[in-house]
Amino acid sequence: MDNYEPLLQELALRSGSLPIRTIKANLLGFRAHVATSADVIVCMGDTLTHLPNSSCVETLFEDIAASLNPGGLFITTFRDYASAPLQGDARFILVRSDQERILTCYLEYADTTVTVHDLLHQREGGSWRLGVSSYLKLRLAPQWVAERLSSLGLSVRRDAGPAGMVRMTARKPPSYAPLSAEAPK
Repeated sequence: MDNYEPLLQELALRSGSLPIRTIKANLLGFRAHVATSADVIVCMGDTLTHLPNSSCVETLFEDIAASLNPGGLFITTFRDYASAPLQGDARFILVRSDQERILTCYLEYADTTVTVHDLLHQREGGSWRLGVSSYLKLRLAPQWVAERLSSLGLSVRRDAGPAGMVRMTARKPPSYAPLSAEAPK
């Protein structure tokens, strides 16, 4: 599920004989497209930081916890923009490059967000053309993410990934009973 059609098309092309169905929709509405509970839910890349605010992240986590089978696993990766903001020239990051393109981003930090400025140099004929764009991302602290998932009754494991990425796995207990404010009788 994604809003970006070219990415969905690439996934469909690469899926081969795997039973993968692509859906163009907002991630926050994923439950409308899932008929049964899931053994695994995956949210990879930097998807969480693209959500509009932390309340949306919390709502997504609630929906994920409700959608997992007992013993089910949620896996997510996201970039840690919160723990140690990059300073000075370190805020310029080479994303990728080849003979025809060079993509660099620049990070501009605010309290709860980071503005990512993309600079794309693309060769056209014998010269280079510069394209510029920018977008906001959330600054999600890994500890905050782990606490939110734990508060939903999931056991959480955090691992460091490459280039500032964080990987978290959250498992629903095999015999899951939702947490309730009401004391057992």
